[in-house]
Amino acid sequence: MSILTANKIHKSYGNKLNKQEVLKGIDINVEKGEFVSIMGASGSGKTTLLNVLSSIDKVSGGTITIEGKEMTAMKEKQLAEFRKQHLGFIFQDYNLLDTLTVKENILLPLSITKVSKREADERFNQVATELGIMEIKDKYPNEISGGQKQRTSAARAFIHEPSIIFADEPTGALDSKSASDLLNKLSELNQNRTATIVMVTHDPVAASFSGKVIFIKDGQIYTQLNKGDQSRQDFFKDIMKTQGVLGGVPYER
Repeated sequence: MSILTANKIHKSYGNKLNKQEVLKGIDINVEKGEFVSIMGASGSGKTTLLNVLSSIDKVSGGTITIEGKEMTAMKEKQLAEFRKQHLGFIFQDYNLLDTLTVKENILLPLSITKVSKREADERFNQVATELGIMEIKDKYPNEISGGQKQRTSAARAFIHEPSIIFADEPTGALDSKSASDLLNKLSELNQNRTATIVMVTHDPVAASFSGKVIFIKDGQIYTQLNKGDQSRQDFFKDIMKTQGVLGGVPYER
């Protein structure tokens, strides 16, 4: 079942005299429960694509539908309400509030809903346990590591059980072990909760944790890889090969 459909997405910046077209008619379909990575060279348009898909930025043309609702037709107030209910975000720089504890940061999305305190605590206990951060729940962001901050950010994205989670280079500021820990947790949440994740990454290792990789080049879809029944190691090799061809450098085993 399709959860996100984007048709003929265009995004331009500037005016008629100095117009830069970043996205040039992109079509994307994401099924419920998929873990999708978007890759491409710097300047290819991958972050812009994530921003318009997640409603952080507006399209110049085309339509985006999530859960059967056309986001591109919504007024700002409707869009804000839709975001609260249906979308989760994981950012590279964590976006945690320094004055709140880990638990308070995670529970923030529920503070603007009608979820009871008891249910909120139950949801927190479950997601904090799944992400391995229960023991740091009373600490503040400046007292925990980068990996713990990013897992806190992930827990906050999952806590209100959104339809889809958008992750922008979630491992970009992490060391390899912390990145691997986070990706394993995201993969588990994707499988155990049938959570739909769309992630922008430059890292083929990170992309290999997903089930589908969409490659962007010069504002258009270059190609797409599906993991299928492959091992993560074999999928990683395919990603590296495609990334090499995309960059003009052949991949050798």
